[in-house]
Amino acid sequence: MPNLVRAALVQAKWTGDAASMVDAHEQYARAAAAQGAKVIGFQEVFNAPYFCQVQEAEHYRWAERVPDGPTVQRMCALAKELGMVIVVPIYEIEDSGFYYNTAAVIDADGRYLGKYRKHHIPQVKGFWEKYYFKPGNLGWPVFDTAVGRIGVYICYDRHFPEGWRALGLAGAQLVYNPSATSRGLSSYLWKLEQPAAAVANEYFVAAINRVGVEEYGDNDFYGTSYFVDPRGQFVGDVASGDAEELVVRDLDFDLIDEVRQQWAFYRDRRPDAYGLLTRP
Repeated sequence: MPNLVRAALVQAKWTGDAASMVDAHEQYARAAAAQGAKVIGFQEVFNAPYFCQVQEAEHYRWAERVPDGPTVQRMCALAKELGMVIVVPIYEIEDSGFYYNTAAVIDADGRYLGKYRKHHIPQVKGFWEKYYFKPGNLGWPVFDTAVGRIGVYICYDRHFPEGWRALGLAGAQLVYNPSATSRGLSSYLWKLEQPAAAVANEYFVAAINRVGVEEYGDNDFYGTSYFVDPRGQFVGDVASGDAEELVVRDLDFDLIDEVRQQWAFYRDRRPDAYGLLTRP
């Protein structure tokens, strides 16, 4: 029997307030569970607008504690009720002045397993993230969940191959990549980078992008979220470029071993020769 994992992702438009955004994602999770999904992931800072289009102190208000804040606690209860693993990207406040772009990972029994903090923080027009976020400091954790070993890599991180590889070395089978990326900036890279990372590291990737133009800028978030397998092939269709969508797909985790035996990239790595990559 194939080792199938039914996985889901959500690409959504900003509703106008955090409460309705969380409500909408809860309904998406319920719909995914009704279709048999056992794991779901949301987009970057899922319960807020992409406020990084501007640099204004008022937007620190979106930050919450992880895991003790209300949104993660609500998602823990939802995960337990649905028997579903949930990846929850959120703006985190750790302490006064310490803010991170974070994703909490919650197991199917409602247990908070840990968090990933985004490592690579952009500071370019329309993506003023250094104003809001410190660089991640928790490494590249991989979480043992009810469906398998799950990792997270957030948005701008995807341009840096080192973290993808670290997740593979830690045993990731599926990596969620929640994002907020706009049409004019990177759309031609969107269907190139994550499939390439899936191939190079021989695991599944869930690439998630939000949809639409929001109130704090003119970034046109273009959706087209997808799952991609370790051969770099899309699993089913890519999502819409302009509409909200729940994507549910069956991922055959047996393909990971098959590809790793065939292509043997991990066998042929040369870490002894890579010192140059980590020199300042």
